[in-house]
Amino acid sequence: MKKYVFVTGGVCSSLGKGVAAASIGTLMECHGLRICMVKVDPYLNVDAGTMSPYQHGEVYVTDDGAETDLDLGNYFRFTSSPVTKKQSITTGQIYQEVIRKEREGQYLGRTVQVIPHITDEIKRRIVSAGTDNDSEITIIEVGGTVGDIESIPYLEAARQFAHDVGRENIVFVHLTLVPMVAGEEFKTKPTQHSAKALREIGIQPDVLLCRSAKPLNDEMKRKISLFTNVNKDSVVSAYDVDGTIYEIPLVYANQGLDRMVLKKLGLEYTEPDKSRWEKVVDIYRNPVDVVKIGMVGKYIDLTDSYKSINEALCHGGIANKVEVEIVKIDSEDLEKEKDLDKLFKDVDGILIPGGFGKRGIEGMITAAGWARKNNLPCLGICLGMQVMVIEYARAVAGLADANSTEFMPESEAPVVSLLEEQLDVKDYGGTMRLGRSESHLKEGSLIRECYGTPLIYERHRHRYEVSVKYREVLEEAGLIVGGTTPDNQLVESVQWPNHCWSTGVQFHPEFTSKPTDPHPLFAGFIRGAIDNK
Repeated sequence: MKKYVFVTGGVCSSLGKGVAAASIGTLMECHGLRICMVKVDPYLNVDAGTMSPYQHGEVYVTDDGAETDLDLGNYFRFTSSPVTKKQSITTGQIYQEVIRKEREGQYLGRTVQVIPHITDEIKRRIVSAGTDNDSEITIIEVGGTVGDIESIPYLEAARQFAHDVGRENIVFVHLTLVPMVAGEEFKTKPTQHSAKALREIGIQPDVLLCRSAKPLNDEMKRKISLFTNVNKDSVVSAYDVDGTIYEIPLVYANQGLDRMVLKKLGLEYTEPDKSRWEKVVDIYRNPVDVVKIGMVGKYIDLTDSYKSINEALCHGGIANKVEVEIVKIDSEDLEKEKDLDKLFKDVDGILIPGGFGKRGIEGMITAAGWARKNNLPCLGICLGMQVMVIEYARAVAGLADANSTEFMPESEAPVVSLLEEQLDVKDYGGTMRLGRSESHLKEGSLIRECYGTPLIYERHRHRYEVSVKYREVLEEAGLIVGGTTPDNQLVESVQWPNHCWSTGVQFHPEFTSKPTDPHPLFAGFIRGAIDNK
């Protein structure tokens, strides 16, 4: 019988359910079990693709082109779980499917209701997600907070699961908050109310993960246990770590969380192999040097906007046994900055990430120009690569009006433009160039050196491409095209000539980087920054 772990959250949002769920998955894999991670999001959007980064953080893209919640990125980085469109379930998808079936008459004239039709569709998708990879345990993170009206159908579906598959095959893990008030006194009342709200829905939590600034002592755990009807040994202190989030699975293991989950699921406890994670944490805590990377972006104010890039830079540091300090630079502010030498004097490399829209673009172009002229390592991702091309076209190729038609439709030198099939797109959901595709790397290029192979597969998310019409002009001016699509029509990577380390890529390498397997491009970029330093 398959086993299921439901991870819910209480008190407030952004407590770290995604990392908590992924950490549980990590521990189960340390015991040699096959797992599947699933995220259910209560919003009505069909997917995260049309959401602003300020609203929802980054959009994580899967191999099969699904635009998903950033927590799927956590699942990929922490576990070996499949990460596809099946692992991302939204209310928009659920209602869309139920209404489709109703229109086709599949419900045989019955009145369509939240119970059982919506909850049945939720359960069907959860079961289906764990079937393809023959997983032994499916771990489901329920988005939102207990008490949110949007989350009720998902919690009801979780309650029904206990009857469908047997209570012995389900573990309910509830992540909650134990705030600290003046005098560094912990308050357990929010956790008590959160557990009570969950019980009112019909779910008794088996395990409580109590988020707090500092570790909880036995007295606090005993008090929480008394008022929540959760065994004291199953009250886990999910305190803030002072290092890396990749230490969290070890923090949980030290408190016996993996043992609790296995016992409640009726699975045999075996000694876990945590060596990979212990090695990652050791390198992170004992770096041989520090490298500063200036990230010039449009959404710098919200850390989650560049979640995967931040983590991939960390992984690049782990690959080189150095600490990576990210210096956030708002590209809009850069447009007003006069003293660039002062701004960039302490950074060892510049990263220009992806994004959409005109705002802040000239600041990104300025940053690219400064990196090129001052021989500073530079990595451009998606929009970042396009910015590198625009700057080079203006400054070196003699195309003073060079731009992207995204920002200046009337440009006389549109070196970046829409693909022909994108010209008449009116529906912006899931219509970009999305998902995993093949690229060929040019022999002798820096990107080929980083990957060590002529053929790579990476994930894309964009509408605009370097214009085929201007490729010859740019190459004649010295721009190196390091990677292309198999038909040699679309530019996948560029490189500045006579530069210490520069690569722009049209795809998103950050989506496939792990702490235990750093992406070669980020490892190479950090290595270039070390050499430059």
